[in-house]
Amino acid sequence: MKKVAIVGAGAAGYFAAIQLCEQFPDIEVRLYEKSTPLAKVKVSGGGRCNVTHACFDPKDLIAYYPRGGRELLGPFHHFQPGDMMEWLDKRGVALKIEDDGRVFPESNQSQSIIDCFEQSLPEGVLIKQGVKDLKPLDNQRWQVIFQNDECDEVDAVLMTTGSSEQMWRLLERLEVPIVPRVPSLFTFNIALPSLHDLAGLSIPVRCRIVQFPEETEGPMLVTHWGLSGPAVLKMSALAARFLAEKDYRFTVEIHSLPLLSHDAIEELLHQARRNAGRKQIRNYVPFQFPLRWWQFLLHTEGWGDKNWGDIKKEEIQFCLHQLTRLSFQAEGKTTFKEEFVTAGGVDLKAVHFKTMESKTHPGLFFAGEILNIDGVTGGFNFQSCWTTGYLAARGIGGRM
Repeated sequence: MKKVAIVGAGAAGYFAAIQLCEQFPDIEVRLYEKSTPLAKVKVSGGGRCNVTHACFDPKDLIAYYPRGGRELLGPFHHFQPGDMMEWLDKRGVALKIEDDGRVFPESNQSQSIIDCFEQSLPEGVLIKQGVKDLKPLDNQRWQVIFQNDECDEVDAVLMTTGSSEQMWRLLERLEVPIVPRVPSLFTFNIALPSLHDLAGLSIPVRCRIVQFPEETEGPMLVTHWGLSGPAVLKMSALAARFLAEKDYRFTVEIHSLPLLSHDAIEELLHQARRNAGRKQIRNYVPFQFPLRWWQFLLHTEGWGDKNWGDIKKEEIQFCLHQLTRLSFQAEGKTTFKEEFVTAGGVDLKAVHFKTMESKTHPGLFFAGEILNIDGVTGGFNFQSCWTTGYLAARGIGGRM
């Protein structure tokens, strides 16, 4: 009987093990994990598990991956979010699509996903054991060396160990090309107490980083240490390498009215001067966002009781600047909850994306976050795990 070792029981490894057992029952599958299986699934989405995203066109889907999108186009034609949702539905996991496209179990509990996976994996496949080394053998088989120094020979190895530095070093010793790792999906630290006072406030914005060419739009959340929310997290992913080179010291600009043109905003300010002349500037907001944010933008403690009818042209321009180009100096980052994502890993040029097999090491396969693939927040990182795990299982079965 042919034998496969899967190293790492995270999202990609666990799903690949299930696929192998279901599609190729004549292959002996062993899934090795030294710590807690499906740990990231457990904490994803605040414990609700953002299992995927309701984006069903592969051409649209790849736009959510700062790294790996082009390579995932073909794989997404074989297994995409709709396929994962159908797979879970057939196993009794009811799902719901939220307004922003994120997909969660109806139970709002990640345990629903974990229970489904555990019930789908045959008994005896998961083994609590760490792997410390791999050695290619002359017959294109592999020797797997465990933490207790015992070893086994297998016909294929699937590496799904995520952002494990130990496993990346192991692969580097095997001369597998590795792209240097940097963090992705993080919040911006901004040392400004007046901003921290607004913690919990969320508004739709356009976000950009000075000297970086791309922008993002979406909700921005003010926290006790700076800025978070989808717009910021997406920007952290897009600019991951740029920000690492800056040592996470950079200028971020916020546009508080992303749906309005510069001229439209200026006209609304002039209308407020004409139509709300007797109202205090600090207490009358001519736009649809919270009063607290308006007062923060204008530093209104300096405006006193001034009315809109008394505002000067240069003060109109100040308001316009604050609304469209409010800048903050960021000094560092904070990991987004427990969901640490890295940009970097196995170089995608070294992998066959039809099978997920190494181009230079026959019988060695990769899936999940060990690859230089990362998506923005919203279920995209899990989807790349499901897709590459699915393809790796089929690739291994085909090779056997």
